[in-house]
Amino acid sequence: MDSLRGTLLVAGPGLVDPNFRRTVVLVGEHSDEGAMGVVLNRPSPATVDEAVPALAGIVGEEDVVHVGGPVQPEAVVVLGEFAEPERAGVLVFGTVGFLPGEVDDADDLGPLSRARVFAGYAGWGPGQLEDELAQAAWIVEEALVDDVFTDEPDDLWSAVLRRKGGQFAVIAAMPPDPALN
Repeated sequence: MDSLRGTLLVAGPGLVDPNFRRTVVLVGEHSDEGAMGVVLNRPSPATVDEAVPALAGIVGEEDVVHVGGPVQPEAVVVLGEFAEPERAGVLVFGTVGFLPGEVDDADDLGPLSRARVFAGYAGWGPGQLEDELAQAAWIVEEALVDDVFTDEPDDLWSAVLRRKGGQFAVIAAMPPDPALN
């Protein structure tokens, strides 16, 4: 099995589970033991300053918390773009990685170009993601740094599918409810 760490999972049109419908998930870990990632395109109305004030200095007081997935919604996960990638707790791809679990001093992270806070994450048990891929629930695409930190999360699903091209560009143009078309 090839690891999908650092790739995007784009919800296929047949994936109607409300937790993942029209989502884009960055895979942060993938092995024989399962997979985990965070949903990139589900901003919440809560600001980081309101929800996790200790992290406001890392991401900005007015930045919103994103809903990373249905697993452990009370867990806080932070992705950053590191100037010094070796300082990441887990490097996902390129210069993008998860912050270490305990950060006593933000200076220990080195300079961060950008960071984003997530509440919860998406998780799959052993073989579960592979089964979903075989059922065409997900479309796999290379992740770009700008996907992770997009200023337009509501447009990310369509943007990634258009970038993939071909039949996927057609899917990108589908309205949220094709029955209303």
